[in-house]
Amino acid sequence: MASSDWGDWLPREVEETTPDGIALWYLGCNGFILKGSDETTLFIDPYVGTGDPPRTVRMIPVPFDPEDVTEADAVLATHEHTDHVHGPSQAPILASTGATFYAPDDSLAVARQDEQWTDNWDVSDDQFEEVAEGETFEVGEFTIHVEPSHDADATHPVSYVIEHGDVTFFHGGDTKPGEKLETVGESYDIDLGVLAFGSDGWIPDKETREPKYTKWYSDENEIADAANALQLDTLLPTHWDMWKGLTADPTALYDHTRSYDYPNALKIIEIGDRVELS
Repeated sequence: MASSDWGDWLPREVEETTPDGIALWYLGCNGFILKGSDETTLFIDPYVGTGDPPRTVRMIPVPFDPEDVTEADAVLATHEHTDHVHGPSQAPILASTGATFYAPDDSLAVARQDEQWTDNWDVSDDQFEEVAEGETFEVGEFTIHVEPSHDADATHPVSYVIEHGDVTFFHGGDTKPGEKLETVGESYDIDLGVLAFGSDGWIPDKETREPKYTKWYSDENEIADAANALQLDTLLPTHWDMWKGLTADPTALYDHTRSYDYPNALKIIEIGDRVELS
């Protein structure tokens, strides 16, 4: 894993910020930091690895070193893929802060068995908390609902609806459209929703290393369908910046979403950007 391209300015900015409602920092790929007005800090899918070149090649900076994080209350994982559950990216955060790692069963299996976080880092087993669809839990000032995700490439993906006062944030992991998203959209008034977006491409197969046609993320039409089903006020596309051969132009989504009832707005940000919700 590479060291940070940016030094420690991003963790220090998070520590020094006291939002009026929620502040969100985009970490690239599908990662976010959320901080509330009472200073509860959540990480969702933080990944600072470089991939598996030449199969997966990181196209964006490494924004922070996990060892530089000194404030975190929880790390949430949406599913078991490496860029969502990654010991070198996440275990040091747990070790230095005592945060809890919330994840579905197959994601926890990666942490406990495949990567052995408790053996390789100063992480204890009681920092692992299994979650499943339909559950709700509290982390400080945040109420977190675990909802379904439609990601056929994952074995047990989930999405999260995070409430803070009157503000509601949705993180879909790598979900594509599906019927259960309509139920989520009807159940919550989502102010800002994160959905993965990317192109298709020829990526070396994990085993044979031969080029293989690969589709991991929603295309323009699929992300528009998902955002509409979720009845998002604002859509924030992610993942389009990450992998060589699967990047995409998020500005194309203006055309693809404009005829739908939702989203009402499209917000495009880059790695390191901060968004305020109140």
